[in-house]
Amino acid sequence: MNKIYKLLMVGIIGVSLFGCASVGTDVKSDSNGGLDRIINVYTADGKVLASYEGRIDIKSLTSGAVKFDYDGKRYIYYNCYVETIADK
Repeated sequence: MNKIYKLLMVGIIGVSLFGCASVGTDVKSDSNGGLDRIINVYTADGKVLASYEGRIDIKSLTSGAVKFDYDGKRYIYYNCYVETIADK
């Protein structure tokens, strides 16, 4: 029983030290309808295809696409490079 307790405590400490920032940001994004972000979408040759700025919750899909809702519209980008800059 003592070994299980120690292992559990090490796991909790590890998660709190290494995963806390990203988990906190994910929770904040999910609960507030997104974060204040700038999203830039680029073509394969580096040209800016589109830019968005505002409160946006963005998701990566299993197909490799990126999906987000912005200003009442849903956007899904395939085969593009997407840069996101979020305020924490």
